[in-house]
Amino acid sequence: MESQTETIKMDIGPSLSFPMERKVHIQTSRRQLIKTKLRKSCSCTTKRLKNIVMDFFPVLRWLPKYHCREYIWGDVMSGVVIGIILVPQAIAYSLLAGLKPIYSLYTSFFANIIYFLMGTSRHVSVGIFSLLSLMVGQVVDRELLLAGFDLNDEEDANSNSYKWNGNNSNVTAFNLTLGGLSTECGKDCYAIGVATALTFLAGVYQVLMGVFHLGFVSMYLSESVLDGFATGASLTILTAQVKYLIGIKIPRSQGLGIFLTTWINIFQNISQANVCDVITSVVCIAVLVAAKELGDRYKQKLKIPLPTELVVIVVATLVSHYGKLNEVYASSVSGAIPTGFIPPQLPNFNMMHRVALDAVPLAIVGFAFTISLSEMFAKKYAYTVRANQEMFAIGFCNIIPSFFHCFATSAALAKTLVKSSTGCQTQVSSVISAAVVLLVLLFLAPLFYSLQKCVLACIIIVSLRGALRKFRDVPQRYHMNKVDALVWCITVFSSALISTEMGLLIGVLFSMLCIVVRTQRPRTALLGQIQSTAFYEDDWEYESLCPVPNAKIFRFEAPLYYANKDFFLKSLYRMTGLDPTLEAAKRKKNEKKQKEHLKEGNKGTIVKGLDQVDTALHLVPKQVDFQTIIIDCSSITFLDTTGIITLKEIVKDYNELKITVLLACCNPSVIDSLKRGDYFGKDSKKMHELLFYSIHGAVQFARERKFLADGSAV
Repeated sequence: MESQTETIKMDIGPSLSFPMERKVHIQTSRRQLIKTKLRKSCSCTTKRLKNIVMDFFPVLRWLPKYHCREYIWGDVMSGVVIGIILVPQAIAYSLLAGLKPIYSLYTSFFANIIYFLMGTSRHVSVGIFSLLSLMVGQVVDRELLLAGFDLNDEEDANSNSYKWNGNNSNVTAFNLTLGGLSTECGKDCYAIGVATALTFLAGVYQVLMGVFHLGFVSMYLSESVLDGFATGASLTILTAQVKYLIGIKIPRSQGLGIFLTTWINIFQNISQANVCDVITSVVCIAVLVAAKELGDRYKQKLKIPLPTELVVIVVATLVSHYGKLNEVYASSVSGAIPTGFIPPQLPNFNMMHRVALDAVPLAIVGFAFTISLSEMFAKKYAYTVRANQEMFAIGFCNIIPSFFHCFATSAALAKTLVKSSTGCQTQVSSVISAAVVLLVLLFLAPLFYSLQKCVLACIIIVSLRGALRKFRDVPQRYHMNKVDALVWCITVFSSALISTEMGLLIGVLFSMLCIVVRTQRPRTALLGQIQSTAFYEDDWEYESLCPVPNAKIFRFEAPLYYANKDFFLKSLYRMTGLDPTLEAAKRKKNEKKQKEHLKEGNKGTIVKGLDQVDTALHLVPKQVDFQTIIIDCSSITFLDTTGIITLKEIVKDYNELKITVLLACCNPSVIDSLKRGDYFGKDSKKMHELLFYSIHGAVQFARERKFLADGSAV
């Protein structure tokens, strides 16, 4: 890019006039730029091909440089700990997704392997995430209902409905013409078909976002929106688990308002609560919460977190098995979990048009949490991540596993915090975690047959502790920023009371609306001079400021564009005490009356009870106490066409009243907009008379040109 200079002369005082050199950039033609980029992108050399492969699989760059002695212990330790946490969470989160536990284990295994190959973050833990599991489960339930399945038809624990295990008389065969499947399939088979189609599409969306560099979309998910969404979804998750806690069977609500509907059904059926499940839930929650509190209190002394969830699951499974809680007390249990892997299968492409819209929020939430966590830990440990590659990584963590009966994944904060606190150095820890899950998949899964579902619900609810504690931060959030606190509250309650997807959408739209409102009605101020200085500040906020005689200095703290130009004008007129349009109209009216009196020859007579002196006073226009308006443009980041026209009209209207309008502290983009709009006249000849780099420069110029009275404070 070449450049040349143009000289802009700025008068900022009686003896401080000097030229400012402004660079004028001459850009290469768009066509030439596209050709250059295409030539660079399409060139196929050995070096470029190698870089493309290594960029796509970052593991090829860092693994050969792996410092085994330095890193291996921390990676193994964190990998084992995360693997131990993943197993009970995977089984528990299957309840949220409305799928069998084996599919959650598959998801945890494949996600860790793929992110190890493609991720750029050293510390992020990718796998099942409660919010995504909930969103998947809501879509699965909806499609099961549309396909004619009964959501409340709980299969017997002794049944084995997994497709690859063959015959089972307890599973109703269903011809899936609605979803597009050509084979007969049971409820669980249909459910995982919906989940894999949804996951595949979400992954495709994420990869396309990476291809087209659409990562900026995540910028619209502010911290308040994401926090509010997570908290609101946590309320929904908690509500969905209550029926397992107390062992009742209630209709599974669908659509909008499931939070309230579910609680109504719970209270209507609470008399049917299973005493065994209630006692088990109380004991498990007490143990889990106590262990979490102790872990938080002594986390500095504990080298690794307590594997409380695994201990609770093992003990609860043993008690349930030897106490025969399912047979004696009708306590609902997990049932058979087979070992091994199902043969890979293509996602159901005929079903994808039914879940295409549902995959959009799933994709956005997934990559937003992944990128934000990646950048947060990269900053903490002083390395860099590539946001675009992160989108590819999380996209393929959804696309490839969808062929292996998995559902949507993303980075999860809780597991990532544990991973970093247990000494994780690289993503080798993800391979260790995958190995732990693989051990369960191949050998240990059937041992969880007698595990009560209420125990899994307890693990889910206690894991929501951090999100639900956000309610305690509301006063602090309100004190810090009232608008952000309002955005958080709106997102929380819309996510909980309406639906998770609608809550996210409402939160984003409301936060954007708040930004628009802030720019539509920004702060405005009249400035006064700080004594014996060249600086000016808001005379409403600060004491002992000196007013500038015969001048009004007006500050507008927002861009000036079509949506706020009326507010700009009203504020300017109100603060200066003069509407030039009305004043000009009054003066014209008075001039007209004066001419009429002169024509009638009534110079020495009384008009309507007034003598000659009264008549003269009556016809004199309003006298203003200033001859200059200086607009402080330091907070005006841009002007649109309406903004330029507004400023030009202001200059014209005030000039008719012999009042000069000067601009100060404009940034280069605003100056360019004004020049393009001919604000400074042809060839910008009047620029040095209308534009100043400082407020004081404008004041000095006005005084020099006799716009202001002498003797003002400097």
